[in-house]
Amino acid sequence: MIYHYLSPTDFDALKTLKTVDLGINIKEKIKKKQEYKPFRDYILAMIFEKSSTRTRVSFEAGFKRLGGQTIVLSSKDIQLGRGETIQDTAKIISSYCDIVMIRTFEHQRLIDFSSNSSIPVINGLSDLLHPCQTLADMFTIKEHFGSFDNLKLAYVGDGNNMANSLLLHCALLGIDISVACPKDYSPSGLVVKEAIEISKLTQANIVITDDPTEAVSGANIVYTDVWASMGQEDQKEKKYSILKKYQANKELCSFADSNFIFMHCLPAHRNEEVTSDIIDGKNSVVFVQAENRLYAQMAIIFNLLNKE
Repeated sequence: MIYHYLSPTDFDALKTLKTVDLGINIKEKIKKKQEYKPFRDYILAMIFEKSSTRTRVSFEAGFKRLGGQTIVLSSKDIQLGRGETIQDTAKIISSYCDIVMIRTFEHQRLIDFSSNSSIPVINGLSDLLHPCQTLADMFTIKEHFGSFDNLKLAYVGDGNNMANSLLLHCALLGIDISVACPKDYSPSGLVVKEAIEISKLTQANIVITDDPTEAVSGANIVYTDVWASMGQEDQKEKKYSILKKYQANKELCSFADSNFIFMHCLPAHRNEEVTSDIIDGKNSVVFVQAENRLYAQMAIIFNLLNKE
């Protein structure tokens, strides 16, 4: 059976925990410069309909460090669903490669591709979800705090794909999460409903509010993202005027736990969604978090290719 990773919920809680621990183990081996090439003779195809720095470099560097080869296809190289149907493209790439990562716009494109693929498909980002990033975030939280017990994560800002994915991953792992967004920029209602259903099993407390102070109060992790994502440039001025009270700054973060960590999926716009003194301050783990994309994504690939 072929497994895909399009959503945080494609791995259950136990598999998510094991994947986080596997990522930590991979990191230790790579840091020790151990000979470790389990993906020799494997090929990873990467399709970028949406450009990227961290996704491109982390997937390519990570897979090559583990002995594999990569093929990169940009929107200039491939016209997914235009010059050829998504269904046909999926079947063809499946016959050439061992696994494929797609970074795209509409989430439905990933669903259409994966339903016609005979190799595993990874969601490198869609407008709905960004599970590779939030798995790396869970990795970083575990690495920093030692466990997921008795933690609260506060997300402030635009209720985008990051807010959606954090809701699902926190629900899976029993982390309390408060999401503060303006009412017109709330997370997906379907995702919130799914997260609440999951939380009934894990006892995670989920709060959706428009009050950033309420969300951040007592939080162990404060998280934000850019206010205008790629493709939303025409909404920038409007969103900034609405979201400015959700800025992660010293005043807002003073309501968090005194030992809180600050997280951001990057790229960051300093002094817009976060002030420089917070993202560059002693509580920030953003660059460790970014590095951990490398190891978390390798752990995802291990699981999908049934490697140990």
